[in-house]
Amino acid sequence: MLIKLATNCGFCFGVKRAIRLAENNPNSVTLGELIHNSKETDRLKNRFAVSIARSIDEIESGKKVIIRTHGIEKKVRERLGEVTNDVIDATCPFVTKPQRIAEQMNQEGYQVVIFGDKTHPEVKGVLSYAGKDAIVVAAADELRRSGLKDRVALISQTTKSIEKFASLAEDLIKRCKETRIYNTICNATFDNQEAARALAKEADVMLIVGGKNSSNTKQLLSIVKEDCSDSYLVEGKDELDRAWFEGKKLCGISAGASTPHWIIEEVKNSLLEF
Repeated sequence: MLIKLATNCGFCFGVKRAIRLAENNPNSVTLGELIHNSKETDRLKNRFAVSIARSIDEIESGKKVIIRTHGIEKKVRERLGEVTNDVIDATCPFVTKPQRIAEQMNQEGYQVVIFGDKTHPEVKGVLSYAGKDAIVVAAADELRRSGLKDRVALISQTTKSIEKFASLAEDLIKRCKETRIYNTICNATFDNQEAARALAKEADVMLIVGGKNSSNTKQLLSIVKEDCSDSYLVEGKDELDRAWFEGKKLCGISAGASTPHWIIEEVKNSLLEF
């Protein structure tokens, strides 16, 4: 069986930046998981003593705090300043962008529509800047159950599908008198998705490596399953099942934006042992 890596996969710019900030600031604490990859956050904890606080109440006064790549809610950020003056912002610039757009559009009187997952920390953060009339939808059909204003502004969670975003934009244009569209899906997400899609068309088994709580990783799995039904999501080498690869000729591997290269290599090397 041949093994082939997607031409674009693994760590994106924003995650690389966040990891570098954490490594350069040992003995700090991140407010929420820095990235959605438990193996990498464990490495940061073991090697650099970077711990995780689930809420501000868990942070010691004056402690050095790193804001996670997904960003935090506006009120939480304001409250954080009451706990410590030593704050390192690791929010991905591609996440800061929709936050700024949401705030500006709300100030200009537009209803902000966010394409994303309501429970995702990035979306919660963006929503906190978008005003009381803002809504979050995961698909175009949800718009029929939402009270839309005449003037709306559409933005997206940075890791969503461009095709679904376009479908949502088209529906809003038909339903509203004025629709402003901001494509806030990051380039790295688009490149990873296209590379995974291309590889899935030629592979007869696909592996997506990454955290199971990672939105962009789950999105990759959904994309490759369209062309390769035998596709699996694994967080690491220990989850590989030899039976998946019996009789297969080409195994393709892609990985989420928060998956470090060392985990991808471990998975690849374990496959070679098979």
